[in-house]
Amino acid sequence: MSMTETTIIAQTIQWIQSVVIGCNFCPFAAKAVLKKSIRYVVLSEVSLETALEAVVEELRHLDRTEDIETTLIIFPNHFADFEDYLDLAGLAEDLSIEQGYEGVYQIASFHPEYCFAGADENDPANYTNRSPYPMLHLLREDSISKAVDHYIDPEGIPERNIAFAQGKGLQYMQGLRAACLEIVPK
Repeated sequence: MSMTETTIIAQTIQWIQSVVIGCNFCPFAAKAVLKKSIRYVVLSEVSLETALEAVVEELRHLDRTEDIETTLIIFPNHFADFEDYLDLAGLAEDLSIEQGYEGVYQIASFHPEYCFAGADENDPANYTNRSPYPMLHLLREDSISKAVDHYIDPEGIPERNIAFAQGKGLQYMQGLRAACLEIVPK
């Protein structure tokens, strides 16, 4: 059974609400959700080349669309191998710089098998970046700067996220993300 774009987006939204916002991994995400300023782009069939073309297209879309704060490019059927995904993320970052977007947009990475360098694959802290599907998150740098300026100790966010995830444990973090994949819109 193939999933529809609607289902993939609904599961991603549930992940944002229950994991990203619910665990307070990103204290700025709730505002973007409330403002409905997140764009979701599902690319079911892509190659590395067309995925990179989509990144440039979405960066240009953000240029033209001020009311969109951030875009999630979701790859439900590709880049399942984490190393291949990291290659995509690195190339996307290089391409954004080459296209003149350094300091304008930031690319964050989320993947179902995300593993921080040097971490054990079963470390619950990896779930701070483990999403339902491989995705690239395009964010406006000026929005990040404004949000960080009004937040006490933004440098401490990663350490707090790691402590939270490790405190909850692997089963809790696995279950939380798995529940997102059970969402099937009617």
